Amino acid sequence: MAMVLVAFLVIGMALPILPLHVHAELGFGTTVVGLVTGSQFAASLVSRFFSGRLCDERGPKRAVLLGLAGATLAGVLYMLSLAFASVPVVALAVLLAGRAVLGAAESFIITGATVWGLARVGPQCAGKVISWMGTAMFAAFAGGAPLGVSLYDRGGFGAVAAATAILPLATMVLASALPSVPAVGRSGTGILYVVRKIWMPGLGAALSSIGFGVILTFGSLLFVANGWTPVWLAFSSYAVALILARLLFGHLPDRVGGARVALVGLVIEAGGLVLMGIAASAVSVALGVALLGFGYALVFPGLGVEAVRRAPPDSHGVAMGAYTACLDLALGLSGPVLGLLASQTSLRIVFLVTAVIVIAATPFAG
Repeated sequence: MAMVLVAFLVIGMALPILPLHVHAELGFGTTVVGLVTGSQFAASLVSRFFSGRLCDERGPKRAVLLGLAGATLAGVLYMLSLAFASVPVVALAVLLAGRAVLGAAESFIITGATVWGLARVGPQCAGKVISWMGTAMFAAFAGGAPLGVSLYDRGGFGAVAAATAILPLATMVLASALPSVPAVGRSGTGILYVVRKIWMPGLGAALSSIGFGVILTFGSLLFVANGWTPVWLAFSSYAVALILARLLFGHLPDRVGGARVALVGLVIEAGGLVLMGIAASAVSVALGVALLGFGYALVFPGLGVEAVRRAPPDSHGVAMGAYTACLDLALGLSGPVLGLLASQTSLRIVFLVTAVIVIAATPFAG
C-alpha cells in the first residue's frame, strides 16, 4: 500500500495540471484535453492483460518494478515535451507519448500490487485487498493534486515533470526490499475464457468509472470556467470521500456480497453527478464530487469481488487485468467523446449525461 501511495503521487500531481497546461499553455481545446487525459487509460487498456499474465507467470514483484521504471521514463518524456513548447503540435505528440508510457506503467504497478496482496492474504479477502489498494491510490490523488498545483505555481509544468521522473525511482527501492511471492506458473486458462467469465461485472465497472473519468478530465476546467478556487478541490474532495467510504465500508463486499454493495454505490455516484451538473458554487460542486467518490468507492471493489469469484484460481492476475481493463476502456473512450460534447454544449451537460450512464450500470449489479 505504501508503495502504491508513493507511485501514484506522480499521477495525482498531474490531474489538475495537464488540462490547464494543454488548454492554456499549448492552446488546444477541450476535445484535445480529453484526448490527452484519455490516452493514459487507452495505454493502460492495452497493457492490462500483459501485466496480469506477467503477475501469474513471473510473479507480481517483477510487474511492479517494470511499472516503476516505466513511470520514470514518462517523467522524462514530460520534460522533453517542454523543449518543443514553441511548436505545440510536436510538444503535444511527445506529451501523448509520455501519457501512454505512464498508462502502461500504472497498469503494471496497480495490477502487480493487487495480485501481490491477494497472494499474501488469500482470495477470501479480495474485497479488502481491492479496497485498500484503491485507498492508497486515491490517497495519492488527494495529496498529489495540491502538491501538483503547488509545484506548477512555483516551477511550471517542468517541476511536475521532474517530480514524475524522480518519485518512481525512490519507490523502486521500497519495492525491491519487499518479499516476493511465488508465481502460480504458466496457466492453461486462456484470456478469452477469463473475459467471458468476468464480463458482466467488468461492464458494470466500465460504465460506473466514467464518473471518475469526468472528474479527471473536466474537474479543474469547471472550477476555472466559473472562477472558483482552489482548482484542486474537486480532486481532493473526491479522494477524501472515497478513502472515508473504504475505511468505513471496505469490508462489506466480502461480507454481504459485492453486487449488492455496488448497487447502492451506483445510486450515490449518480446523485453526486447530478448535483455537480446543477451546482452554483464551489462548495456544492465539492459536495457532489464527494458523493461521486463515496459511491464509486463501493462500486469498484464490489464488482471486483464478483470478478475474482468468477475467475479460475490460477488466473487471478489475468482476471484483475481484464477487470481493470474495463475501467481503462471506459476512461479512454469517454475522455475524447465527452470533450467533444462539452465543446458543443457545456460542462454542466457533461456531468448530467454521465449521471445517466452511471445509472445504466445498475442492471449489472443486480
